[in-house]
Amino acid sequence: MQKVLKSCYAMDRKCYESYGLTEDILMEHAARGMAEYIREHFEKGASVLIVCGVGNNGADGMVLARQLHGDYRVSMHVPFGAKSAMAVLQLERAYKLGMKVCDAMEDADVIVDALFGAGLNRKLDEETQQILHRLNSFKGFKIACDVPTGVGENGRLMPIAFRADVTVTMGALKESLFLDESKDVTGEIIRTDLGISSSMYEGESSVFMLEPSDLKLPSRLKDATHKGEFGHAAVFCGEKEGAGIIAGMAAGRFGAGLTTLVVHEKVIPPAYLMHATVVPSHASALAIGMGLGEHFDGEFLQKYVVQSHLPVVLDADSFYHEELLSILTHSEREIVLTPHPKEFTALWERLTGERLSVAAVQAERFEVVRRFNKKYPHVTLLLKGANMLIAQEEKLYINPLGSARLSKGGSGDVLSGLIVSLLAQGYTGIDAAVQGSLALAMAARNYQGASYAMLPTDIIEGLALLEES
Repeated sequence: MQKVLKSCYAMDRKCYESYGLTEDILMEHAARGMAEYIREHFEKGASVLIVCGVGNNGADGMVLARQLHGDYRVSMHVPFGAKSAMAVLQLERAYKLGMKVCDAMEDADVIVDALFGAGLNRKLDEETQQILHRLNSFKGFKIACDVPTGVGENGRLMPIAFRADVTVTMGALKESLFLDESKDVTGEIIRTDLGISSSMYEGESSVFMLEPSDLKLPSRLKDATHKGEFGHAAVFCGEKEGAGIIAGMAAGRFGAGLTTLVVHEKVIPPAYLMHATVVPSHASALAIGMGLGEHFDGEFLQKYVVQSHLPVVLDADSFYHEELLSILTHSEREIVLTPHPKEFTALWERLTGERLSVAAVQAERFEVVRRFNKKYPHVTLLLKGANMLIAQEEKLYINPLGSARLSKGGSGDVLSGLIVSLLAQGYTGIDAAVQGSLALAMAARNYQGASYAMLPTDIIEGLALLEES
């Protein structure tokens, strides 16, 4: 788990004012992080094209060019000249080393984008966009310096961006790297230190990026146990019964001692799932909404869901159901919501009267989650997306491990099953959401078939193969 910051400007100032470090020192370390990556992955003599901007991001690229010069065939392109004091200084140093600026960009083994870094707050001009189009057409391995050029300070594309294979970001991770819109241009994100440890640089943050090593499985460590010790998940099975069955299968696979489908009419689930027309008296957590429709009347839902004290997962059709949403006022209850963006718009309108478009939610995912969290701090919200956002009590977790394999009906039902399974086993809402999201993403990543072929049942089978790192 790593801290994520909105901006690093205050952290850089702390380095200057409190630690006696200079821009020059920070730049050397920023470039060193990129140079180390190149040296580790590319043999000496490989060709490297570095495209540098007018400011300090460009200066980072010039330092990198100097550090690699002599060991690699470095071409440095500076299309707009050097304007910041540090860029002028670093270009002068490169010249003194005998380096030259090339007039044209040609493909290379490694392409480094050092045009614009963090904090871009305007649309790119036509000339810069043309440069990015050309760089993106090259076949070489692409590295972005700090933030891919074209990713704005809020994560939006301005309007296009450098498509990096790897982004080496400086000092600390930035929120702008984790908006869904920028996921396909950031590539793998690697943080490099700036001459001091991350603990000294970063300071406090309430936002965290989850990593595979954060996965903690509900392993059974004692032998003298019985099924009742591992909870009883009750999953409502509605009009589209397959959704509830998938969720129930996931709950059983992820450790719930018992799983019961609450049904309105007879279904034919797998043999290991029980079914009943009421919530079992010994149930320890509920999940409702997956394929729910109008299957259960209001009196039934009031008795077994709204008035219950049990931890609950609300998904899918729940967000169109005002009676179920009244649960959010229960501040002493563990409540987890798992909407995708369209479902969130329905949820938000019913709670506040404000209409948001899906595009607005996606453009301001962090802000939307924070607004909800401020209104319902006791509720755990998991906003689905390419980067899942999970928030409760002012803490926000980013799960960046999602993949296109999950873009298929039923994946969300699996997630609800994972979360209700952990709630049934005694996890808090936030821990259940975090661990459920990690298990879902890691099981999908481990799938060996084609990216388009994965089924929800493949995810469920993959849960048995997960290991903690």
